[in-house]
Amino acid sequence: MPMAPSRTNRRTSIMGDAMSQDTSVRYIDKSREYYAAHGYDRPYKWAHYDDIPFTPLPKPLADCKVTIITTAMPDDNYVNEHRRLAVGDLHAPPAQFFTGELAWDEEATHTRDRESYFPLLELERRITAGELGELAPHYYCIPTLYSARHNIEHDIPAIVKSCIEDDVDVALLVPL
Repeated sequence: MPMAPSRTNRRTSIMGDAMSQDTSVRYIDKSREYYAAHGYDRPYKWAHYDDIPFTPLPKPLADCKVTIITTAMPDDNYVNEHRRLAVGDLHAPPAQFFTGELAWDEEATHTRDRESYFPLLELERRITAGELGELAPHYYCIPTLYSARHNIEHDIPAIVKSCIEDDVDVALLVPL
């Protein structure tokens, strides 16, 4: 009796040569090109840390309070020079966030499906299933800015402070 192919062999046979081709989007290159085209005199410098500011969870996910941090904005009042940190009610977010001023590979994806960058329904499903504890009171929209320093010195400390006040255990980061 012939044996079924292993998961690895079946995947390789289904995907064929597609697995060997690099079809990834070169976001670092795209970002550098974007900022150069908009007149920035220095190439974009990606944030890099020798010490990673994450800690292990002190309790199971099923007991954790979770929030969402996204780079989408709650509405079009956050366009260009008005981009700033937004804090919203995680139990009543907007039906659609504003993504018009953000850059992403629009040929590969879209933002019509809010769950793709703000997975609230999935979090609620996992809470109902007992895999997560509860939703935090707030969500956060952090602006994508050329200045990482502004995010590091202003936005991130404000998010951390709010998360501590809300007893948040897990922050799900979903950049666009």
